[in-house]
Amino acid sequence: MGTGSGTGDIGDTGGVVDDRADAKRTVLVTAHTGREAAVHSARLVMERLIAAGVNVRVLDDEAEELGCALAEVVPENGAASQEAELIIVLGGDGTLLRAAELARPAGVPLLGVNLGHVGFLAEAEMEDLASVVDRVAEGRYEVEERMTIEVVVRLNGSVLARTWALNEASVEKKDRMLEVVAEIDGRPLSRWGCDGVICATPTGSTAYAFSAGGPVVWPEVEALLLVPNSAHALFARPMVVSPKSTLAVEILPDTSAGVLWCDGRRRFDVPPGARVEVRKGEVPVRLARLLGVETTGAPFTDRLVAKFDLPVQGWRGRVRSG
Repeated sequence: MGTGSGTGDIGDTGGVVDDRADAKRTVLVTAHTGREAAVHSARLVMERLIAAGVNVRVLDDEAEELGCALAEVVPENGAASQEAELIIVLGGDGTLLRAAELARPAGVPLLGVNLGHVGFLAEAEMEDLASVVDRVAEGRYEVEERMTIEVVVRLNGSVLARTWALNEASVEKKDRMLEVVAEIDGRPLSRWGCDGVICATPTGSTAYAFSAGGPVVWPEVEALLLVPNSAHALFARPMVVSPKSTLAVEILPDTSAGVLWCDGRRRFDVPPGARVEVRKGEVPVRLARLLGVETTGAPFTDRLVAKFDLPVQGWRGRVRSG
């Protein structure tokens, strides 16, 4: 996990070292424009940032809805985040995963404001909006890196697709039940008739993999998760595997085709006889964590309790002696 901020690294004293005082800071703001609350919140964020002297960018396909005349309009491609300090995302985890596609190549951190349901990737809730913008304007945030996975689809030695994911790569049935063999580090593990197989990161352990019965893995743990989905087999437990391992899911020849989904956004057909290989990615996704706000920067345990509304009544904490 790395630390830093838009205006410099966080030093041992807890202060922010401003080594870019003369630079014009730029923040890209993106929102779920299908939600009125997200559009309204994005406008407030942009106005507040501009008032603080921060240059604001918006994507060209969102500019009309967000309607800030002083914002710089940029196309939704790799250049959108170039030389930006931060991307503020207003919406649910789906909106943030979309923004991750823009942020990852440039190494720009994402800061999510949750307007969805669970919103595990988000740093703040809508009611924290004013504090969020103030902390960004002051450079009061640190940056952590989240592991990604690289995904390759092969058929008879040829590469059919190459992509990546922050949460998971899921091989799923297309029409009928999948017949697959799972492989770890070049060795066969088990054959399953199933609805699919999920290869997830620790970040994705609270997403699709969780719904399929996978374990919750703390984000700072580096590991790969292999989670069979509705497998008709005696041995079909979710597994936590070394981050140095390579996972593979082979669709058996002369069986039904499958489909690969990465983060629920990028889709690829997987024909019978093809294999999907998954390994730790070389390029992480960076997430911003606010400093000095009680409702944010919380330990992951607290996030679990809050997001899943877990019952903790009766907890007294560690008994202190003396």
